Amino acid sequence: MSRSTDAAKARSLPLASDPVSSLPAHAARRAGRALDEVLASNPARRVWLKTGLGAAALSVFGVPALAAGLGAGNPDGNPDSKGPSAGQPATDGKAGAGGLDPAKDYAIRFQPVPRSTADQVVVPPGYEVQVLFSTGDAVEAGSTSWTEGVFASWEEAGKRAGGDHDGMHYFALPGVDPCKGGLLAINHEQVDMRVFFAKDSFANATFDEKQATPDQKRVALSAVGVSVIEVELVDKAWRVKRDSPYNRRYTGNSAYAVGGPARERVGATVTGTLNNCSSGATPWGTYLTCEEVTFNYFDSSQARQGYGWVVELDPQGKILRQGVKRTAMGRFNHENVAWLADDARRVAFYMGDDSTPGCIYKFVPDRPFDAMDRAANLGLLDEGTLYVARFNAAGQGKWIPLRHGAAGLTAADGYASQADVLVECQRAAVSAGGTVMDRPEWITVGPRKDIYVTLTNYTGRGGKAPVNDANPRAENHHGHIIRWNETGDSPLATTFTWDIFLLAGDPQQAAAQGKPNLAGNINGDDFSSPDGLRQDAAGRLWVQTDMNLGAVATPQVFGNNGMYCIDPATGESKRFLVGPVGCELTGIAYTPDLTTFFVNIQHPTQAWPEAGRTPRSSTLVIRRTDGAPVGA
Repeated sequence: MSRSTDAAKARSLPLASDPVSSLPAHAARRAGRALDEVLASNPARRVWLKTGLGAAALSVFGVPALAAGLGAGNPDGNPDSKGPSAGQPATDGKAGAGGLDPAKDYAIRFQPVPRSTADQVVVPPGYEVQVLFSTGDAVEAGSTSWTEGVFASWEEAGKRAGGDHDGMHYFALPGVDPCKGGLLAINHEQVDMRVFFAKDSFANATFDEKQATPDQKRVALSAVGVSVIEVELVDKAWRVKRDSPYNRRYTGNSAYAVGGPARERVGATVTGTLNNCSSGATPWGTYLTCEEVTFNYFDSSQARQGYGWVVELDPQGKILRQGVKRTAMGRFNHENVAWLADDARRVAFYMGDDSTPGCIYKFVPDRPFDAMDRAANLGLLDEGTLYVARFNAAGQGKWIPLRHGAAGLTAADGYASQADVLVECQRAAVSAGGTVMDRPEWITVGPRKDIYVTLTNYTGRGGKAPVNDANPRAENHHGHIIRWNETGDSPLATTFTWDIFLLAGDPQQAAAQGKPNLAGNINGDDFSSPDGLRQDAAGRLWVQTDMNLGAVATPQVFGNNGMYCIDPATGESKRFLVGPVGCELTGIAYTPDLTTFFVNIQHPTQAWPEAGRTPRSSTLVIRRTDGAPVGA
């Protein structure tokens, strides 16, 4: 989440500022105050997936896309082909070609970097950083890239890279070695104002809808959404294929279809996607971009109910030419999506609501996904059950279904239909008994089916989110990470066990302030405000920070925002990367052999990445100089 969106998001909640206190008394008592993948018949394939590394690789690329990218028995190179060979990874019981070898040592073995406040990207010795893709770069065929001091029309801006690069995902392509080329789908959360507007366009360089002309609103809406770009490794450097037919922008001016039960209230189509924060993917190789705001603050004339959804896109543009807002997954301030599947291809999608306060959700489709036919899965996210998590004491948890007619979700409670439950999801979740959390942001599912969520920070607690076992700090300036496991490791489970994986914070600062509760318990390099999160195919946990609390979480104490690698078994933390001044670290993607990582730098404030020029959000490529896996 970009700190620049805090004020807008605070205005976006379609409910009272305190969703607990706004409930009827009988509902408030329930409100949490008490507080892999496609396993077909092929035995070799089953062994590969059971290693955990195979399952994690599928979570990166999606079943058909990965199979095609690994040259797996698909002679026409079309991932949409049907038949027994269409989804089969080539494997000998280990990871397929270009994948990970479970016999190798992927322990965390890099020299951690020190805290830094420099206006540069700092990485360990033996690593190199390349700026791949920046705000204003050309995306669609025939478009031109940004020039310093020249401001594009909204039509041209909508063909270039948007602002505030955020969540992203890397997808394999048919017939292409996924370690050397594929597609990057990249979210654009906000406007890089100095790239899209002259500095005197708006007071304080902040977009003001009341001052903006219709064309200026369209420019701002062009700067958000998603970029899909084809990337390739050539002569040990990655580049964007400028002439690729896959390169495409989805913007706040594009039209999106609406699916699921709330279509009756929202309408068949919506113009625009907005505040595209983090994201995820599906097992069938589509991209899920998440809207972290529930109304259009660039143009308030647009209907409020059209925003705050998960939007499904097909990076290849084959089974979906238009994005679809999947309303069955609920309307709230979505951060990202992560999934867990079982041997029967049943799948659950996990989501956090980055609001103050917000709940944690999972969506379970009514039927299994199809491993052989991507198009057969297109309605899967429109029919299913949305659950909210209740974190009970002593490490026990429960998933509560958000179904119309259930306790707290009846007509007497103000919900006339399931569409009402989904549109008013934030209020419905609390009414049903969900636990309000300290700003749940990214969720990740590991190769051993352990699930993690970052609770970034929260200091406006009051009566909104009471202290409880899962949110133990009255002043949570630095945030924490919770880990849980579904009962039986099943995506269909309605109960789970959980623990607090770590409490963030700096012990020396806490001691100086006389506030031991803020010290944290990180084993190694400490940090504040965990946000971006990804557990890679080797099981290592990557954490990115977003400090925005001024006097407490500051670069003077923690250095600039950075990226940390944590061993889930030992909890040991090592600082891997530090970003330039004023930035947020966000977005984590990688090739299946882990030799290339893609990371986003969002809203740098000084002169990065090019001295003497306007700062721009950018996607980085990080590699070891010897070509070995990153972090190992």
